[in-house]
Amino acid sequence: MLVLASLLGASLAAAPPAAPAPVWRPVASGVEYRWFDIPSSRGTARAHLLSVDLGDARVSVGLLYPGVVAARSPLSSLADGAGAVGGVNGDFFHMSETQHPGVEATGAPVGPAVADGRPLKAAVPNGQRFGPALPPGTNSRQVLGVGEDGAARIGELALDGTVSSEGGAFALRGLNQYALPVGSVGVFTEDWGAASRVRATCGTDTRRDAPCSAETYEVTVRDGQVVSTAEKPGRGSIAPGTEVLVGREAGARELRRMAVGDRVKVSYGLTGGPYRFAVGGFPVLRDGAPLSGMDKVTPAVRTAAGVKDGGRWLLLLALDGSPGFRSGLTVAEVADAMRDLGASDAVNLDGGGSSTLVAREEGAARVSVLNHPSGGAQRAVANGIGVFVGAGG
Repeated sequence: MLVLASLLGASLAAAPPAAPAPVWRPVASGVEYRWFDIPSSRGTARAHLLSVDLGDARVSVGLLYPGVVAARSPLSSLADGAGAVGGVNGDFFHMSETQHPGVEATGAPVGPAVADGRPLKAAVPNGQRFGPALPPGTNSRQVLGVGEDGAARIGELALDGTVSSEGGAFALRGLNQYALPVGSVGVFTEDWGAASRVRATCGTDTRRDAPCSAETYEVTVRDGQVVSTAEKPGRGSIAPGTEVLVGREAGARELRRMAVGDRVKVSYGLTGGPYRFAVGGFPVLRDGAPLSGMDKVTPAVRTAAGVKDGGRWLLLLALDGSPGFRSGLTVAEVADAMRDLGASDAVNLDGGGSSTLVAREEGAARVSVLNHPSGGAQRAVANGIGVFVGAGG
């Protein structure tokens, strides 16, 4: 079980007093914060927790992101820019690119993302993801989100898309992704941003470090008509009403059949919803039981999100990365911690230097970072989970 310690008035940099009674600190109506300590065989991990009451009509959660998929920003900037009262960092993302010289890192997240009910992106192949090994039976398409009923839940979002032209139709297998399945076509929209699209044609479905494809093609469609083609994927912002189709191998050959002036219809959506908001994360707890096959050996500073009381409560947890607590927890220990907090289901989110929890202090107009990021400062992240309180909060 968890060993709790309260903080009100205490410095987070100092060790907490011995076993005081747990105390919550309200952030806003329906949102509370506390920290507590978790003992492990390697020492003590300190956890920071936001408990969010989605049953309160004034409370909601949403995706924090920099306005486009392929970009990064510190969590506090994302929260303040969106008017959130708190939040944690979200999905793993394409932070570095050392395996393909000359190819830039996009900053794009691994899994699906939905903002305000609108699909922003789909998931990369499992072999192209970043982060710890997936527990058996899980995949990169899984998300934590909030449905149209206002309840939090864990689910799976898969891309369902088609490209239709005078020459026929074929399946679309990518939406604003830094990695496309081998032999496929993906679409990039204004939501992607200005980053290069070359990385989408590198690696394979099972090997992130595999070479970039030697057979690629790109088609730009504006208002339903092909306006240009190119042998290699390009870069730069994509205008509203414009879609850029990128193909590799068999997908490139499909695109080569198109010519400037052809009429093309691109349709897509994410099945498995609907969600008002969703962020990628792999399950570690399901129906109150930790998943089998999770890592029980490698500790790290981690972030997690859990669902409690049928989705009424959302629990957002980030470990402290200060030197005294940096040993962290294994993925299996995070699952145990979320279960002990009363969660029935939980996901693991990006960790290490990304683990960040922010909230507004009493009377403040901006959020503060309440844990200590392990890198000594906030890392720019691809997205996060934001907590919002409406009128009266």
